[in-house]
Amino acid sequence: MLEARNLYVVDQPLSQHKLAVLRDERTRYREFRQAMRELALILVGEATRRMPTNSVPVRTPLAQTEVQEISGPVCLVPVLRAGLGMLDGALALLPEATVGFMGLFRDERTAEPIEYYVNLPRNLEDYFVLVLDPMLATGGSLSATLGKLKEEGATWISCLHAVAAVPGVERLTREHPDVHFYTAAVDPELDENAFIVPGLGDAGDRLYGTL
Repeated sequence: MLEARNLYVVDQPLSQHKLAVLRDERTRYREFRQAMRELALILVGEATRRMPTNSVPVRTPLAQTEVQEISGPVCLVPVLRAGLGMLDGALALLPEATVGFMGLFRDERTAEPIEYYVNLPRNLEDYFVLVLDPMLATGGSLSATLGKLKEEGATWISCLHAVAAVPGVERLTREHPDVHFYTAAVDPELDENAFIVPGLGDAGDRLYGTL
């Protein structure tokens, strides 16, 4: 059984219901997008549980009291292109968040991830960073993303996934033990094309109708 201290499987009934919609090959684009957005809401709710907070005084209509607020700015980083399918859900809960972008593709000759677009805020060390990437398969692109974020100064990072595969989880939790990973499910294997099995297919194609 896979065990990793920095892996959190969000397997409550509502997240599993949304994942069921995403897995079903009969789900159409509109319903797929909606389920991905709603699953992102759930995952963000879980990931923010470990964000530090500050106590702030406010006055209610009845009395003075203390409330808790997240103690720093948040940066959402969707990994293009499938990560965009989680962005609206994340922004619904964190509307004041900054948004950065990471775009990578895999070199067919070397199988190494190549950056083609990077747009991140300055002073990334000041942010709580949430990486949005629906599918954690081999972990190559995500590892490169995390390396870039750390190079730019990020020190507090969590990653959100609809589905993760055992090989990718093993690699990422080993290479980045300081990062937290949240997923609705961990699937056992990858096929010969590095697709997660049983997975849910190509998330980007299913989000944007490019099947």
